[in-house]
Amino acid sequence: MSAMTVSSEARIFVAGHRGLVGQAMCRGLQRAGYRNLLLRTREELDLREQGQVLDLFRQQRPDVVVLCAARVGGIKANATFPVDFLLENLQIQNAVLSASHACDIERVLFLGSSCIYPRDCPQPMSESALLSGQLEATNRPYAIAKIAGIELCWALNRQFGRHYLALMPTNLYGPGDNYDLQASHVLPALVRRMHEAKSAGLQSVTLWGSGTPLREFLHSDDLANAAVHLLGMAPSALGSLFNEHTPPLVNVGYGEEISIRALSEKIAAAVGYTGEILWDTSQPDGSPRKLLDSTLLHSLGWAPQIALDAGIALAYADFRAGAVRL
Repeated sequence: MSAMTVSSEARIFVAGHRGLVGQAMCRGLQRAGYRNLLLRTREELDLREQGQVLDLFRQQRPDVVVLCAARVGGIKANATFPVDFLLENLQIQNAVLSASHACDIERVLFLGSSCIYPRDCPQPMSESALLSGQLEATNRPYAIAKIAGIELCWALNRQFGRHYLALMPTNLYGPGDNYDLQASHVLPALVRRMHEAKSAGLQSVTLWGSGTPLREFLHSDDLANAAVHLLGMAPSALGSLFNEHTPPLVNVGYGEEISIRALSEKIAAAVGYTGEILWDTSQPDGSPRKLLDSTLLHSLGWAPQIALDAGIALAYADFRAGAVRL
């Protein structure tokens, strides 16, 4: 496997296949012709337990592992459960990555988040900005866990010659998203808030923060296509990603940003809500700006395909179809 692309016959374990990213990854792999997907639910496998993961890998012998599983959420969830976000993500990462190495699995895709970069990072944020400044306080435990996962991938590559790659996507949305207002990210939360405001005939809706922060949004199917694209490349073709001086880190972004205020207006229009949008500035904004520099990935031949307006329409259709995760 180390000198070759991943063949269509490869056995690919997708950890976290029922989440937003995992569902998209399964769709993307299947569209690309991969049929031997290994999937386990939480009830069947506790990814926090290294012994359970190790037993599964020894029995099933996957060729590739795609690690999508994580404890995720928005500002409120991160602020309410910092211990859970730190410990559970560390436990999952350590269990899956160490078991992958123990079972001689040479290729792993580890999914992270753009929150790994410093709060006041120069924009757009390049891979070289990792660990160059202070993290955003509202999601620091989650970010530190993901940084630890990148470092473990890099360490395994350096020490044992593995080909473990960390993908850092921007803010994601798509089919099967989490619309729970206590735990969801901003775009699905806004879809639900606007829908419920319209259904209730509310004259106004109040949102957190000032609405001024700038964010970048990527459809989950575009992320999956980026992952499939990288799996289709031989590790040798990825060049400097696999050396002792540069972490095996690849940004996956859309390339454009929008203010939360403008995003809320787009979603209101898509939903058909015509009431007033108010802002509670006593609540936190998070990082002022988060735009990824995806130059490296673009140089490898990938580009996103789903524009934000089209993606919002798809997200609202998904919500209305009953795919609400509460």
